[in-house]
Amino acid sequence: MGLGRSSSSLKWLGFVTAVWVQSISGNNYTFSNYSDALKSLMNLTQVELNSLSVAKDVGKAFGILAGLASDRLSTPVILLIGCFEGLLGYGVQWLVVSRTIQPLPYWQMCVFLCMGGNSTTWMNTAVLVTCIRNFRRNRGPVSGILKGYVGLSTAIFTVVCTALFSSDPASFLVLLSVVPFAVCLTAVFFLREVPPATSTAEESEESRYFAVFNIVAIVVAVYLQSYDVIGIKTGAVSAAFASVLLVLLASPIAVPFHAYVRSLNLNEDDVEGRVDQPLLRSEIAEETVVGAAAAADNELPPSPTRRKKEEENIGDVETKKRAPVLGEDHTMLEAALTVDFWVLFVSFLCGVGTGLAVMNNMGQIGLALGYRDVSIFVSMMSIWGFFGRILSGTISEHFIKKLGTPRPIWNAASQLVMAVGYLLMALAIPGSLYFGSVVVGACYGVRLAITVPIASELFGLKYYGLLYNILILNFPLGSFLFSGLLAGLLYDAEATPTPDGGNTCVGAHCYRLVFIVMAITSIIGVGLDLWLASRTKDIYAKIHASKKVKTSSGNLI
Repeated sequence: MGLGRSSSSLKWLGFVTAVWVQSISGNNYTFSNYSDALKSLMNLTQVELNSLSVAKDVGKAFGILAGLASDRLSTPVILLIGCFEGLLGYGVQWLVVSRTIQPLPYWQMCVFLCMGGNSTTWMNTAVLVTCIRNFRRNRGPVSGILKGYVGLSTAIFTVVCTALFSSDPASFLVLLSVVPFAVCLTAVFFLREVPPATSTAEESEESRYFAVFNIVAIVVAVYLQSYDVIGIKTGAVSAAFASVLLVLLASPIAVPFHAYVRSLNLNEDDVEGRVDQPLLRSEIAEETVVGAAAAADNELPPSPTRRKKEEENIGDVETKKRAPVLGEDHTMLEAALTVDFWVLFVSFLCGVGTGLAVMNNMGQIGLALGYRDVSIFVSMMSIWGFFGRILSGTISEHFIKKLGTPRPIWNAASQLVMAVGYLLMALAIPGSLYFGSVVVGACYGVRLAITVPIASELFGLKYYGLLYNILILNFPLGSFLFSGLLAGLLYDAEATPTPDGGNTCVGAHCYRLVFIVMAITSIIGVGLDLWLASRTKDIYAKIHASKKVKTSSGNLI
């Protein structure tokens, strides 16, 4: 009885700390806030500056280490690795930008930016893997909420830095190094795997609490957006704004408190009935229900015990192990041998690669189009990225439960809208950068929030940590292709050298061809997403059917 109460409240307390970790782990997207300071301090060309941003994103390539560690190390250990690495990576950048030390050689700066980028992969892996396993029947909302707060993190850092330090780049880097370190140290004590829901009542409770998290997150996003609309970013008003923001970010702590108080009022027999159910029952149901696509009819697959006996009976005839089908647990090698994995991988590249190019170059894009302060565009991309993440996670989950709609459909829709945004920015009509920031931010958010549960639904949860980090190799790859090469080279081709050894470009022509190429890439992504939706429609039909069976029976399968 005590275990049931404590595990429920601990699960939600862990989720709250996960939200806090995610709200500060998007520091990888804040490069535009201090990139111009690095460019002038180190006398860099745009290609050299973009190569620094690529080095930052290359850190995500080493996220494979975090994926491998997720199956071997505990969540607290993974969090500790991430926060100490971030403290060092961003701390050295602060020393350089604040002129505390002389600028380091270019290759050394690349190393420390790489460390800063890699630190977030440890944080994200710890948070996503743990929470999706804890709430495996609500993967869409979990992904949407957590990825949504990552999207807000840039705006959160920007607002707090403006309130405290008037947008000073050196002070901004202090926040990037110290705040994630402190938050992760807090999460170390509470974020860990706990038994998932084992009854319909618990799952309904999860849905209600997730609705609360969604409401709070939307309030935070609207509040942050109002900061840009008001335009008063100095003095007491700004400080008060930041103080209220911190209160809003702390408010979800009420959820685990409510869960604990509510559990105390439950009838003792009801608690025993829920706790006494075998823990493996829910895990077996979750991991096998999607695998029903492997069955020849509409029945659920046999239990692991029965399947093992059947395989032993035919062991003399079948010597080669059957390859897993979509919906069952795949090792990384087994996933890599499927067409579906590579369709998902490349379509993900089309979305995140082009989106990163805009985020990494927003400082120069804004200056080229005549805007002296580009922080509003960085903030808008962050906030609307949040709306894309949180709404897509919840909406896609709703349509799976109601209609069995494949999640990749939502990726296709976002890629199509993204292409329209790039074309409008290429035309450089008045206000196009505002519209483009909203569209690219929102659609980039959809892509991130939807791809996370898709990977777990198609290839299982057993090796999910590694699979997730293989997918996010698209961050450094996309950054290199679209930011380092495409945007950097085409910008330098249009730019005029400056006396200090750098270069500059002013006018719509600076990035027009970049936006056109990225629009074409997005259209290719639409086609890939529609193809994946067609290939996986049977899987999502099985998921839809399993949820209906579970609801009608009153218990998890």
